[in-house]
Amino acid sequence: MAVEQSISILRRIRSRYVQAKLGLYGLQALAIAAIGAAILYKWRFDVPALTFAAGAILVSAALYLALRWRQLRQTDLFQVARHLNRRYPQLEDSTELLLQEPQHLLGQLQQQKTAAVLLALHPEKEKSYTLRSTATYAALGLALVVSAGILYLPAALLPSVVAHEKMQVQFPDAPPATADTTVTINQTDITITPPAYTGKPAYKAQGLNLRIEEGATVSWRIQTSKPARRLQWELNGQPPVAFRKVGEGYAFSRAFSTPGLYTITLNGRRSAFYTLEIIPDEAPVIRITKPAQYTDIRFGDPQRFTLQAQLSDDYGLREANIVATVAKGSGEAVTFKEQKLSLGFSGSGRSFTANKTVDLKALGMTYGDELYFYVQAWDKHRGYTRSETYLVQLEDTALAVADFDMAMSVNPVPAYFRSQRQIIIDTEKLLAEQKSISAAAFEERSNTIGVDQKLLRLRYGKFLGEEAASGIGPGGGIPVAEEAAHTADDGHDHAPAGNPNSADALLDPYIHKHDQEDEATIFEPAVKAKLKGALAQMWEAELRLRTYKPREALPYEYKALRMLKDVQQSTRAYVAKTGFEVPPFKEPELRLTGELDKITPLADNQAIKTTEQLPHTRAALAWLAHYKQTGKYKATDAQVLEKAGQELASQALQQAGSNLRTLQEVRTIISDMQNNRKLCASCLMAVERAWVALLPPAAPTPQQHTTTRSPLAKEYQKRLHEK
Repeated sequence: MAVEQSISILRRIRSRYVQAKLGLYGLQALAIAAIGAAILYKWRFDVPALTFAAGAILVSAALYLALRWRQLRQTDLFQVARHLNRRYPQLEDSTELLLQEPQHLLGQLQQQKTAAVLLALHPEKEKSYTLRSTATYAALGLALVVSAGILYLPAALLPSVVAHEKMQVQFPDAPPATADTTVTINQTDITITPPAYTGKPAYKAQGLNLRIEEGATVSWRIQTSKPARRLQWELNGQPPVAFRKVGEGYAFSRAFSTPGLYTITLNGRRSAFYTLEIIPDEAPVIRITKPAQYTDIRFGDPQRFTLQAQLSDDYGLREANIVATVAKGSGEAVTFKEQKLSLGFSGSGRSFTANKTVDLKALGMTYGDELYFYVQAWDKHRGYTRSETYLVQLEDTALAVADFDMAMSVNPVPAYFRSQRQIIIDTEKLLAEQKSISAAAFEERSNTIGVDQKLLRLRYGKFLGEEAASGIGPGGGIPVAEEAAHTADDGHDHAPAGNPNSADALLDPYIHKHDQEDEATIFEPAVKAKLKGALAQMWEAELRLRTYKPREALPYEYKALRMLKDVQQSTRAYVAKTGFEVPPFKEPELRLTGELDKITPLADNQAIKTTEQLPHTRAALAWLAHYKQTGKYKATDAQVLEKAGQELASQALQQAGSNLRTLQEVRTIISDMQNNRKLCASCLMAVERAWVALLPPAAPTPQQHTTTRSPLAKEYQKRLHEK
């Protein structure tokens, strides 16, 4: 019983192994078949070579799967037993005994023991075999990627393999049967060779209506049923060009840069019109996202900016760079220096993302200088594009901006001290030299700069009515030791102590004092608030400089400088310019007293010649109206339609493909006239609609407006007038 159960376990293990292995082989066959299916779906049965290749790939996948299935079916229970012996040492290499009939007692005992051990292991409940599936999944993924690439593959990439449908040249003219009319065009092949700047290989055209790249070379190769007496290619409005004899066929080749309509003439029979559209080479496109078109870098900000731009072209970029011009100086002493900066572009890609940081110091710029720059790019052909000009300016804190438009400025207060900028420069220099000097020298220089900051703060404080350091700092006043030094005999006319009835004490409530901080009125309240803020920033900077922390003091120094600039601009006053005023004329004495005999009136006579638009189209419409009434025509009327067809063809050049069918119907009508046949009625209606639509809208003429009133309205008007 145990032996039979063990054999059942071996069968289940074999079945699971075969199923798992067959699944991997199925995925491998699917990877092969996916490529063949993609080729067959892309070109179907249009390309015999590719159809055969796709069929061979699909058959190979099926044969591979059938061969693997045949190998799996040959897997027997002895192979499973040997595999279990290698995996489980407890079986003591005796699993094969379960599939044999023991000949002696020792074999029976070993068989029973092996069966008991196998039942205890339960190998069917766990995966007792290992399948290597990584390579299979990798191959399947690669095959799917290749299949997707085939589906999105442009047809032009396979010019020598892809077969196109047969192109048939249509001849709407049908002259009487002659020896020439028996000559027909059996095959037409058109090869388009794009110019070198496109980077595209040559490819076959799919039809007679062509859409080619600018500068591409088009080659026609025609085979006729019999040798042609005359085979010509004619571009609308130009002299025809004859095909040259090449072997058993005829060939013609030319490069094109302008669109047109062409026909092929075979032994005097003209074909229908076919379009020749041109895909123009677009100029490169430049989109700058950073910086803004006008950028002002304030004092203390990093003297650099980041340029972010996206450059693209339809066929590829050749070169791109930045043209930067640095303007230094002011007035008539301005100097300009132009230089080119690299964008890091290399290669010939169709798009390029520029991300460049421009260091203004490396360009030799300093405060007050301006940088004008633009980005320019070239493509592989003749395209060139430059962006708009961008301006980056370094703020100059040492100069006051003056506006001399219609007024001139006046400073109502003394000139400000511009030492704050020098304090910032000294602090930055100290930080740059910190590693090269001793700690004692560093602390001494930091304290010295702090003293300069204090002196500057006190000097600016005088504009607020401060005599010393009152009101500045966290304590709101100067130290007590310094205040004690401010005595009654220091020259400031203090009131005698203990004498409240003195003259100064009695007048104190009624005097507007300008030497005190709260009473100073030299500034407006808003300006005074800004100046107080600047003094507060100076105090914070001084505190950190005195404690040997110049790096922490630097931001406060920058803020103080910016506030001082705001105060400086806020306190500018403007007065109107004075000049000579012309005295008024004495009107009673001068009015109507001039002599007019030498004054001749101006006369501007111009002869304007007007040309009628589309004269041949109007003539054709007039002929068509006459034909509708009489139903008769002359052979010479074909010339009228021929010229009107040329005007229609000119319009078709601007909107390629819009009137091709109409042009063919014009050719049919002309052919009917030349062969003295009844004119095609549907063709006449079609060309009439096209010619009417081609004419410009008529100018509106004055019309008399008549109003028809109802009886009720007439009665209402009658009663209204009676009243």
